[in-house]
Amino acid sequence: MSRAFVLTAILAFAGGFPASGQDRVKDLAARFDGKVSIYAKNLKTGATYELGGDNRVNTASTIKLPILIGVFTAVEAGKAHWTDTSELTKENKVGGSGVLAEMSDGQKIALRDLVRYMMLLSDNTGTNLVLDHVSGNDVNAVMERLGLKNTRSLRKILKGSTPEGVSDAGRDPANKGFGIGVSTPREMVGLLERLYKGELVSPAASAEMLDIMKKQQWREGMARRFDVDVADKPGALDHLRSDVGIVFTKAAPVAIAITCEGMPKVDWSADNAGYVFIADASKLLVEELTK
Repeated sequence: MSRAFVLTAILAFAGGFPASGQDRVKDLAARFDGKVSIYAKNLKTGATYELGGDNRVNTASTIKLPILIGVFTAVEAGKAHWTDTSELTKENKVGGSGVLAEMSDGQKIALRDLVRYMMLLSDNTGTNLVLDHVSGNDVNAVMERLGLKNTRSLRKILKGSTPEGVSDAGRDPANKGFGIGVSTPREMVGLLERLYKGELVSPAASAEMLDIMKKQQWREGMARRFDVDVADKPGALDHLRSDVGIVFTKAAPVAIAITCEGMPKVDWSADNAGYVFIADASKLLVEELTK
């Protein structure tokens, strides 16, 4: 029996790490003022950890990872092209994260650049423009083919109070209240593992997507405690922080998905309690899963 299987079996049974007999992540979560959902996996040994790993969570901007995969899939199939462009207008700009809303109207931006705005700066205008080329329904069809039942793009980012670009999944009453996307930590880690293994679209496309994610500009969460490559996509709402990504440690790559929700305090600083929890929990997860 392999060490990976033993570790996974013990973790699934005990709900924590076997090395010290103490679940440090669970203890950390117990002190956190909010609800925590976690799934993590050592992509070399197969050892896993979960705490609410199958909870359906509001993705916030982490849904931009499935959207990215949907775009690469569409380009590979010839249904979209990296040279396709969108024109910036007053009407298609939305607030929140990113820089495109501050740029001059009339600029034409290629799809290849839009996905980088979406992933590196979490640009909301860029994301909506991406969804003009590859719709939420297209993204969700890819997730369905991959066997993911919970990961769905629901709509574009709001401009005012009127939802736009609502997908079929977004009209499902079961998804009401999940904002722009819904997923589970386990399914997000499954996507990350397939990216790492080169199984999404093609080995070259998978590697390019991970390379984009390694250049992520928001580093307050998962990447905060590491001096190694971290390929991730964070998300943030008033009462939520989330992050999904791979920490490329010397021992092994560790895929992690964490959502912190229900936080009572609205804090948009770099030291938001959710960011700090994600940073601390990610450090502990890597330490335990690479022993």
